[in-house]
Amino acid sequence: MTLFITILFALTYVGMAIGRVPGSRVDRTGIAMIAAVVLVVAGTLPGDGIADAIHFPTLLLLAGLMILSARVGAAGFYDAAAAWIARQAGRPLRLLALTVAIGGVLSALLVNDIVVFAMTPLLCAGLAARRLDARPFLFGLAAASNAGSAATLIGNPQNIMIGQVGDLGFWSYFAAAVVPALLALVVSFGCVAWAWRGSLRAEAAAVAVAAPSFDRQQTGICGIALVVLLALFTTPLPREISALLIAACLIVSRRYATRQLLDEIDLPLLILFASLFVVNEAFARTGLAEQAMHALEGHGLLPDRVSLLAPLALVLSNTIGNVPAVVMILKVWHAIPEGTMVGLAILSTLAGNLLLVGSLANLIVAERAAGQGVHLSFRDHARAGAPLTVISMLLAGVWLWGTGLMSW
Repeated sequence: MTLFITILFALTYVGMAIGRVPGSRVDRTGIAMIAAVVLVVAGTLPGDGIADAIHFPTLLLLAGLMILSARVGAAGFYDAAAAWIARQAGRPLRLLALTVAIGGVLSALLVNDIVVFAMTPLLCAGLAARRLDARPFLFGLAAASNAGSAATLIGNPQNIMIGQVGDLGFWSYFAAAVVPALLALVVSFGCVAWAWRGSLRAEAAAVAVAAPSFDRQQTGICGIALVVLLALFTTPLPREISALLIAACLIVSRRYATRQLLDEIDLPLLILFASLFVVNEAFARTGLAEQAMHALEGHGLLPDRVSLLAPLALVLSNTIGNVPAVVMILKVWHAIPEGTMVGLAILSTLAGNLLLVGSLANLIVAERAAGQGVHLSFRDHARAGAPLTVISMLLAGVWLWGTGLMSW
């Protein structure tokens, strides 16, 4: 049985790296779900072990934040932000700076995948109307969403999970992560501006970009809800309960149907998380993961130092993806030091900027852009992604070492 579990575990993460089953349309979520079902049917987990394997606080927090973001989107805020950015197209560098700044800030406060999902199509349409090459701005949006989301424990799915599993303080993490996140935003702007300097010299056509419907009152309600949520994070109330409480309040509305908001929950992402929890729990029960960690520790190779954690995060995030990588690391490595947890959240997020497949946000931008007729290639992404990832991760590593959170 151990051999069977190990082979299925390995095939699952090979599937995470490839992205889908060759010759079919089964994607990462489908691969993880199939593997989890097969492992359960094979009896590798007892009946009560399935619920124990899934970390429900992570899923509940993520779902609550998705509802908050859905209410923000329903108010037209994302569309209005994207349209306002596009109207600044007369000065391309300023447009890029606004894209990076707004994308980064929104991604720190709301889940970055949802932010880029909402903003990408209208940004494409606005830039097309101004006859500008949308690619540098879309790459800037993707890079900023990753960099900005590194600043908080609610900015992206892997940080949500690390914060929940590691029981990290929301504001103490923010104090440790905000500087490398801001530096990464600056580096993102600089690298995209340099790599796409030819496209950014183009003159924008003098075409008006229509302002979409934007409900200021409803957006204000969402802003108040977000402030209350951040305040609740300072209380003993569990973060997932805080998020669900805010989500429940926002569902009470005369303007928006409950179904409209619940439909915005990214069910495939939640299924991916739950399935990977099951797959990793089955593998952990074989004892092989624990033996591997003991072997690494015995040889001084445990990734609790910047010099080891940074390359590990870089490789795993750009092969199997940063979400699956974090799920696996948290399952096989017990008693991770708090400083290393902080480093894992920051470095695994910034590492996602290297390649187009490095983070879910990158893939969402690429897929949503394709629907608007804009093709974002692997090579185009790497033009700016490679230097900005190396520089931002180096700066983050120096910060983690200099503040004493991790040794070098």
